[in-house]
Amino acid sequence: MREVTSIHDKIKQLRVESGLTLKELSEKTELSQGFLSMIENGNANLAITSLKKIAHAFNIEINYFFQEPSLPGKYHVAVEDRPRYWMQSTDNEFKRLSGDFPSRQLEPLIVTLQPNQKKDYLDSHEGEEFYYVLSGSVNFYIEDKKYFVKEGETMHFPSNLKHEYENPYSVEAVLLCIMTPKLFN
Repeated sequence: MREVTSIHDKIKQLRVESGLTLKELSEKTELSQGFLSMIENGNANLAITSLKKIAHAFNIEINYFFQEPSLPGKYHVAVEDRPRYWMQSTDNEFKRLSGDFPSRQLEPLIVTLQPNQKKDYLDSHEGEEFYYVLSGSVNFYIEDKKYFVKEGETMHFPSNLKHEYENPYSVEAVLLCIMTPKLFN
């Protein structure tokens, strides 16, 4: 992969790595396909408002376009470098396992569910979710159906279905979760 330094090169690289056509990027940004093509080819000046729309379409901060390239991203995450997050309503712990690069789409996590944790509500959103139970047991609810999932078993479903999980058991449960879209930047 070649080193990317200009804003128009970075935009094209992000679009290609994301698998978007010019038409799809046009729909996400409300900028014309022709204008986007001219930008990618370095034949048009780009207003900051247009650059903000492009950054938003790729779910990145606008400052990405002004940073000098170094390494293409952070690919290795040591155990001690895993960011931790907690959800206040359930006291679940989330450890982010992902590297960090502009076109990242997956959100791999270790999720720890405390003992006797009940489901709160059914959620739905874009994307998909995959869970592998590393230890303990978990109840998953997908639409109107309950699934008992124990250590070594998996769940994989489209996130637009109403879903939730709980750990109503007396020992903590630990899950490997891989989902889209990413939650944490």
